[in-house]
Amino acid sequence: MAITTDPNPPGLPGDEQAAAAAEAAPTRKAPKVGGRRGDVANLVLGRRLRSEDDIHQRLGNPVALAVFASDALSSVAYATEEMLTKLLPYAAIAAFGLLMPLSLAIVALLVILIFSYRQTIKAYPSAGGAYIVTRDNFGVLPAQVAGVALLTDYILTVAVSVSAGVAAAYSAFPELRSQKVLIAVALIWFIALMNLRGVKESGRVFAVPTYGFVIAIFGLLIVGFVRELFGGLHAANTHAQIVHAGGVGTLGAFVILTAFASGCTAMTGVEAISNGVPAFKPVEYKNARKVLGVLGLLLGTMFLGISYLALKIKPIPTAKQTVISQVARAVLGTGTVGHILYFVVQILTMLILVLAANTSFADFPRLASFHAHDHFLPTPMTTRGRRLVFSTGIVVLAGFATLMTVVTGASVTRLIPLYAIGVFTSFTLSQAGMARRHTKLKEPGWHVGIIVNGLGAIATGVVLVVIAVTKFLDGAWIIMLAVPIIVLILTRVNKHYIHISTTLADEARESPIAPSKHMDTVVFVSKLDIGLDRAMRYLDALPSDSVRCVHIGPESKALAGAFWARYERELEFAPGRKVVKTARALAHSERHDHPDRVVAVVIPEMIEDTRWRHLLRYSTALRLKAGLLLESGVVVVNVPTMAEDKTLRNRPARRHVAVVPIGELHAGARDALAIAALLGADRIVGVHIAENPEETEAVQNAWEEADIRYPLDLVAAPYRVVAQPLIDEVRALKREGADLVTVVIGEVVPKWYQHGLHNHRALQMKAGLLFEPGVATVSVPHHL
Repeated sequence: MAITTDPNPPGLPGDEQAAAAAEAAPTRKAPKVGGRRGDVANLVLGRRLRSEDDIHQRLGNPVALAVFASDALSSVAYATEEMLTKLLPYAAIAAFGLLMPLSLAIVALLVILIFSYRQTIKAYPSAGGAYIVTRDNFGVLPAQVAGVALLTDYILTVAVSVSAGVAAAYSAFPELRSQKVLIAVALIWFIALMNLRGVKESGRVFAVPTYGFVIAIFGLLIVGFVRELFGGLHAANTHAQIVHAGGVGTLGAFVILTAFASGCTAMTGVEAISNGVPAFKPVEYKNARKVLGVLGLLLGTMFLGISYLALKIKPIPTAKQTVISQVARAVLGTGTVGHILYFVVQILTMLILVLAANTSFADFPRLASFHAHDHFLPTPMTTRGRRLVFSTGIVVLAGFATLMTVVTGASVTRLIPLYAIGVFTSFTLSQAGMARRHTKLKEPGWHVGIIVNGLGAIATGVVLVVIAVTKFLDGAWIIMLAVPIIVLILTRVNKHYIHISTTLADEARESPIAPSKHMDTVVFVSKLDIGLDRAMRYLDALPSDSVRCVHIGPESKALAGAFWARYERELEFAPGRKVVKTARALAHSERHDHPDRVVAVVIPEMIEDTRWRHLLRYSTALRLKAGLLLESGVVVVNVPTMAEDKTLRNRPARRHVAVVPIGELHAGARDALAIAALLGADRIVGVHIAENPEETEAVQNAWEEADIRYPLDLVAAPYRVVAQPLIDEVRALKREGADLVTVVIGEVVPKWYQHGLHNHRALQMKAGLLFEPGVATVSVPHHL
């Protein structure tokens, strides 16, 4: 998208010539953002992708299966073990007799879920899974319950999967056990890093171990069935050992239901494909349904096969040896080849357990973006990063998963009770939502659909109740308590966004773009240097009613004399040890004395370090700029100066242009336009950074309806950043003859504890413009 300019003349005196030049200028392309070769970000994360590259980042079915099915497929490694762990303590011999009936019941429920989610994908091809289904059929609040339950389960999936993978590793290599937490945390962040590089790239990397695990398990099943057929497969434990390891009683209904619920962990991850439909190549929903069908077939076959081999081999789960490890040892034998194949199976099992976390990294950020789009989670969750993934969601997931892993000591036993209750909550709400949809719309085939979804809702609801009851004291109460608390927090977040939106809209309707006729200026003087020289020249461009030059600190006759000699102005002194507090008090006093005037605080800033050193140093100028934003009725004028910046050194600006970035035409943007009109610029232009076509159209319509006399430039942002396109616009204006550009940025100032809920685009713009020669920035805070 190129920069386009309003064809109407700007309407400011003396600006006709510049307007004609702007119309005759060639179309300006958006700049490429991505850094130089060898840039650290490019090296670690890959080059920045354009928004239109999204279609090329879509997943083919084989890679999509690896990305979205690794969680579900990995459960084959522990689902059978979870059932045996619940059954053996009560009736060791009977436990193995129930293994296949329970496995068949779980596979039957799996079939229902697969068919149900195939309907969901077709009905909601834009993705969203349980969240969108529940929101559409039950309302916003139940949707938050479904979404939060699934988000917490994704966090636990990462912690459980990585911890289980590390457990598989130290089953084969016991010396790793002492470092399990460190290894688990390192693996979490490695997977996060790979996902930050893009879903397609991470899918390609992780597809090899995923398909390697599938091949290894099917190979194990084939060898096991052949040996069983020819009588060469023997139990790993004797009757006496089994009895000694477990109980000798009978199994009650409650124990059987507990084992069934534990085995249902085999179904976790089935919903992932429904949340990630947009990641597939066209036709998205058809490909997603195909992959879901393949997932169901692979998962059901592998799970039943492992359960059948466990029935024949009779492994006893221990802290040192997992069930799948014992099955692999028994099937593959003790010879040299058998040992090699055993280690291959264990390594691939470890990898698939670790990579099961990849499904969460693919789905958690996308689901969080749906919440954020509905204004229940922070808006940064909706922003795609340099590789077209929701980077904030990936980092947040890695952070919470790391916390859970460290707190539980990477113990699968301590994590499992927290696991699965969230996903079955979303299962139940999703199935019930689809059933309700069938009754409302009565689309062709709705009778079959309501039976499938109804059965699914009832079955998953029963499993949910069983999990909640049986695992309550073991830790499920934590999730049952956390979900409603998080939902309550999300509703408060939503109220915050609604309050800001309605307040800004109401204030925009009530306040016309009419600048104050008077402005008082206060210049804070730190030391006499070329930075102050440039700031004092900038004052010449401001139509101020009064100018005060103030030094915060003890009175110095030498400094006052040097200041007069250099600028022929008096220098005031404001005693105070706390610079920001003193500056705020002075600005507040000035505002109190002249409530009908705007107070412009000018902050000179000399930049002598590199970009990052200057920002990290957190200088007095930076602290002043941040602190003064909290004062109502005060605008902060920042005049940065670099050694190579020659503008405004010895003469005032010949042509001064004011640029006002416009995200939305709310009250904050109108304040910025009013201040721009007060600066005495030769020309004023609004600039909209065009990231989203719908938002751009809305801004254009609002601009026309408001009948604003300044032109509105639309600047493309193909890389989803705001600073660089704005810098490109500023440079274009300087090429057209402006030797001073003031960027007037309106920004809503939330309370200190609400900053994490906002994108801080104004801060991004100011950080980028700080190092652009010939530019001053004016921050116009808007307090609600």
